[in-house]
Amino acid sequence: MMPHVQHLPGAHSKNLFLKDKKKKGLWLVTVLHDRQVNLNDLAKKLNVGSGNLRFADEASMIEKLKVGQGCATPLSLFCDVKGDVKFVLDSKFLESGHERVYFHPMTNSATMGITPDEFMTFLKKTGHDPIVIQFED
Repeated sequence: MMPHVQHLPGAHSKNLFLKDKKKKGLWLVTVLHDRQVNLNDLAKKLNVGSGNLRFADEASMIEKLKVGQGCATPLSLFCDVKGDVKFVLDSKFLESGHERVYFHPMTNSATMGITPDEFMTFLKKTGHDPIVIQFED
């Protein structure tokens, strides 16, 4: 994807759909596209216990977010009307003065850019206030 969109100024995303194996909770994690995510470190930050975060199965993603494997996006959170999915956002999307933030619009064959303020408004309207986390650079 990046060769096609790297010329667009702003923050490009990578999304992980995870489950907490103990509590059976679901998490959508959105980070900068080039960020490495250590699931054990993330589990500690989210207080779910080291080793308890795993990638969720595609059936759960389809059920909760109405998208399949490879298409996870925070723009699908409007489908999670029961609020079963907790949303984690890399702080760099909000703190780095980006003009636009980019996400897949329910399919990984396209990318859509919106302002950080528009994104936060969208999230609040879906009932998904993000858990904003600082990841190591």
